[in-house]
Amino acid sequence: MRLIGIVGLCLMLSACFTTAKSVSRSDGPMPSDTVQLLTNVSVPNSHLNSFAPTSKFLQCVPYAREVSGIEIYGDAWTWWAQAGNQNYARGHRPQVGAVLTLRKTSRLKLGHVAVVSAILDDRKILVNQANWGGDSRTRGKVHYRQPVVDVSPNNDWSQVRMMNTLGTFGRIYPAHGFIYQPRETAEAN
Repeated sequence: MRLIGIVGLCLMLSACFTTAKSVSRSDGPMPSDTVQLLTNVSVPNSHLNSFAPTSKFLQCVPYAREVSGIEIYGDAWTWWAQAGNQNYARGHRPQVGAVLTLRKTSRLKLGHVAVVSAILDDRKILVNQANWGGDSRTRGKVHYRQPVVDVSPNNDWSQVRMMNTLGTFGRIYPAHGFIYQPRETAEAN
């Protein structure tokens, strides 16, 4: 039974990245379009706190705070500086349970945060996030296991492309990096 679940996960992950081949390269380079072998996919038991299903409109910040255990408040674009002030470890390498923080832009006026749910390779991760979408059908909802690729020239996760709710990779977004869970939160999960 467990093998069936792993095979199902492989099929789901491979479906996530098949649409990347149709994305225009005009917005910048994309890493390899191929899905890595299953042995290269890190799928931990879980480093995320549980989140009860809800029909309420959700913003990215309260969702990320609850599932990551990182107790930061305020708009998403302020999380990076706050994490440094509150002694949360920060860095430029993904870890399951860490919060990916996007910078404030003209499109993301409040920034954005998403929680790493799996690491596929050094340039591809999956995130769980709330309020990522372009219409009333997708906004305010939780989206699970959405692919994100690092397109930064130095492989430092300072520029990312996130798969949108239509199944394609959108524009390049500037990112601060990752805020890591406190050890006790990660160990408790």
